[in-house]
Amino acid sequence: MIFKNYFRDNSYANRGMILEDDINETNKYYLIHNIALIYKKPTPIKVVRVEYPKNVIKEAYFNEPSTLDYNGIYKGKYLEFDAKETQNKTSFPISNIHKHQIEHIRRVLYFGGIPFIIVRFTLLNQTYILLGRDLIDFLDNNTRKSIPLEYFKLKGFLVELKYTPRLDYIKIIDNFLL
Repeated sequence: MIFKNYFRDNSYANRGMILEDDINETNKYYLIHNIALIYKKPTPIKVVRVEYPKNVIKEAYFNEPSTLDYNGIYKGKYLEFDAKETQNKTSFPISNIHKHQIEHIRRVLYFGGIPFIIVRFTLLNQTYILLGRDLIDFLDNNTRKSIPLEYFKLKGFLVELKYTPRLDYIKIIDNFLL
């Protein structure tokens, strides 16, 4: 059922999962319709202890910091992006983006890829794309600890939630590529 994720526990542990579900459904749509090839990247872990014969991981550690949540290719262009959610109504806390992720966005920009973040303001039911270049510009030219909603409205792109595809972010990227 397509709306199953809206009845899920919205605790701190599940923060960001509803947005990720929407993106994962969208990515399946893109793949089935030969629009784009986008994957959720697994978090690199080092497995220390496994329980056999069930093959259950009993102990594991994060091997290294992950970069961004998703990557792939669209019209010959490399895309990489992260999904973030916030309960704030007026701004997005910069602390939600890790330092190594910001450095990775800089690298992707340097090599000509298209990095961006998808941020959902859950209480406002609004989802925005903020291109990596605009994120870096904000970070380099501000001392604020959060990005105001107004900046998303000015520099970002509002993405409508639809039935199919759920979150058509490629439509925004398409306009950016033109």
